[in-house]
Amino acid sequence: MGRTVLSQFLTLSNSTPRLSSSLLGSKYLKRPGSIRHNRTINGDNGAGFRCCCSVSLSQPAVPETSSIPVRKRIVSGVQPTGAIHLGNYLGAIKTWIELQNSYDTLFFIVDLHAITLPYDTQQLSKATRNTAAIYLACGVDTSKASVFVQSHVRAHVELMWLLSSATPIGWLNRMIQFKEKSRKAGDENVGVALLTYPVLMASDILLYQSDLVPVGEDQKQHLELTRELAERVNYLYGGRKWKKLGGRGGAIFKVPEPLIPPAGARVMSLTDGLSKMSKSAPSDQSRINLLDPKDVIANKIKRCKTDSFPGMEFDNPERPECNNLLSIYQLISGKTKEEVAQECQDMNWGRFKTLLTDALVDHLHPIQVRHEEIISDPAYLDGVLGEGATKAAAIADATLSNVYQAMGFLHR
Repeated sequence: MGRTVLSQFLTLSNSTPRLSSSLLGSKYLKRPGSIRHNRTINGDNGAGFRCCCSVSLSQPAVPETSSIPVRKRIVSGVQPTGAIHLGNYLGAIKTWIELQNSYDTLFFIVDLHAITLPYDTQQLSKATRNTAAIYLACGVDTSKASVFVQSHVRAHVELMWLLSSATPIGWLNRMIQFKEKSRKAGDENVGVALLTYPVLMASDILLYQSDLVPVGEDQKQHLELTRELAERVNYLYGGRKWKKLGGRGGAIFKVPEPLIPPAGARVMSLTDGLSKMSKSAPSDQSRINLLDPKDVIANKIKRCKTDSFPGMEFDNPERPECNNLLSIYQLISGKTKEEVAQECQDMNWGRFKTLLTDALVDHLHPIQVRHEEIISDPAYLDGVLGEGATKAAAIADATLSNVYQAMGFLHR
């Protein structure tokens, strides 16, 4: 889905989507190829996470007079390509640990997204298991969250095809990531999936009637497409049209909301403070992988790009690397920005790098130990993924059944 971060979150609207002929009718009948990218979403800053599920389609509605609390739903995932790095962890996974305590959460490994560019078929299965083990090692609790593999729930692909029929090609042609990746890879190496994977991402989100979508800055545009597509399908097939076909009527999909924390959502490269830390970067020196041993972490921090300014400071546009490394230290140490600024303001680079290295090693060591335990017990991991897929499929199949009905298909 992505690619996917800690303290305070954006205040988001909890409203259930409603069909509006005045809003959707004019938009989709007169301008069927338009998509709004600069819109403010229900008062948020459009940054990226979703907030809007109250009851799944597979559950009976809770009466308004009920005192039973209904948790909003969050769905998120990470691709099993390359090593899971510090950006993935601080930008997404670490946040999941907090979210699972307050929300109905489903976290999956998006292996279908991993094949949009050339990949190693011998490594996909291994990388998928490894990513799942990292989820659990980082603290995802299977008593609170469902953990599963995207391809193990077939409704993802089925809904993608149905949504593709309602997605204007112009919307996909505007996707920035497609333009950037296709330019780098060259036309002969770019498959149709690279163009259409935002529709699969929309399927990932909409299948579960999700409230909040934890996506990074680089996925904001794709989430906006998901919102637009949900509204479009609700208008084309929902409401009274669906009711005439024997359905419940109203909105088919909830329109998800973005959610991103104000800090840590975009961890930058160790070799370029203006570029995002990425699995696809050619140099492994640019990132801290979660499973890097102590000596490798120390070497990467020792060699990372710095500057010649005295002292350490946040938010100086002339010092992107300094800001990035201080932010990493803040998130790893659990200290406030003010505490870190005061602690490090008079340090030189040598002293700060030692401090950061020790903090990283201390924080990642328990994760690495737990990961080794999990990956060494394949039966346990398979059981977790199987149970997670079963729970996810129950929700996804209910949504998919409604979509088939609303779009006029013969009941199976």
